Amino acid sequence: MNVGYVFVILAIVAEVSATLALRVATDGRPRFYGIVVVGYLIAFVALTVALRQGIPLGVAYGIWAAAGVAATAIAAHFLFRERLTPPPRVLAGIGVIVVGVLLVELGAVH
Repeated sequence: MNVGYVFVILAIVAEVSATLALRVATDGRPRFYGIVVVGYLIAFVALTVALRQGIPLGVAYGIWAAAGVAATAIAAHFLFRERLTPPPRVLAGIGVIVVGVLLVELGAVH
């Protein structure tokens, strides 16, 4: 496995953490804005390193964005009791994201 993918995963974890912290901060806990700033900074640095390791931009950004959306929605459901659409729609949406990322990855020139 290309080490760049480790940095894509780090970018995803940092971005999702920052986004969840943003939700907490906007609910009246402004100290969490520090986590938001640090999380997004780590995410962009990790994504930069992934690109320098040779991961194509379309692949890195596709995985980062798609996984981030799916993970954020699922985490917000459990942490903040935010409603998701009916389960079949959620699973179908996540499936479309996974298939889309796989198609981009398989179509990328390595």
